[in-house]
Amino acid sequence: MNQSLRYTLLAFALIGFSVGIVSAQKKAEGSMQCRDSYENDRLQSHCEIKEQTIPPGSPILVDAGRNGGVTVKGWERNEILVRARVQTAAPTQAQADQLASEVRIETAGLRIHAEGPEQRDDFNWWVSFEIYAPSRSDLSLEAHNGGISISDVSGKLEFTTMNGGVTLRHVGGNVRGNTTNGGVNVELTGPRWEGELLDVKTTNGGVTLDLPDSYSAHLETGTVNGRVSFDFPVNVPMTERGRLPRDVTIDLGSGGPTIRVVTTNGGVRVRRASARE
Repeated sequence: MNQSLRYTLLAFALIGFSVGIVSAQKKAEGSMQCRDSYENDRLQSHCEIKEQTIPPGSPILVDAGRNGGVTVKGWERNEILVRARVQTAAPTQAQADQLASEVRIETAGLRIHAEGPEQRDDFNWWVSFEIYAPSRSDLSLEAHNGGISISDVSGKLEFTTMNGGVTLRHVGGNVRGNTTNGGVNVELTGPRWEGELLDVKTTNGGVTLDLPDSYSAHLETGTVNGRVSFDFPVNVPMTERGRLPRDVTIDLGSGGPTIRVVTTNGGVRVRRASARE
């Protein structure tokens, strides 16, 4: 092998090695990032991303504890990627760092949650999860003071949170969930609902439902204290004030499975996809 050929091969090898490093870094970063969001003049904070890959299975149960949120994204890989953002606060930086090292992410039996030291005054920790799962998966998600987000997943999807918003994008199957204090945003795709039911409700928060043009479904939506609006014509009798009633039940297109999205205290907006472009 002559010298010029050896240099050429070495150059290609170095390029390939560099690309591999960049790709690995991009995969590790994902969309979950650490950020300095803890505001307390007395305490020091620590944030890190813990990541692991586990074999596929169903159902996937995720509990974010009292102060974490859950995001689940569907993908085509036959594995589950768990990213956990661990955040701590303590009187000194060394104590905050040590506290983070004691937080464990448990995934046995597809029961994904965090465990760590007992929390006490000035020694706090919390964990949010970002899960990449096969696009056909069953989910059971729970949070308390955190949001729930699911995208590109079809299956039996159940979720609940107390103080946090709910975002659903391109989901299907049998989907049921609720929040008490938070808005609900639903974005559907395709010509009709693929599955049994979508049933989502909030007590204190607005609802936005985005539908593709010519979408077919049996739609049930409404509010107790708020207004209902559509950005396209619907065959619904108006009230004496010329407004839509607070409860609307209507077949869109050729009808289909039930899409139920309701609130108690908040407005409801139903929009066509073309209106957002």
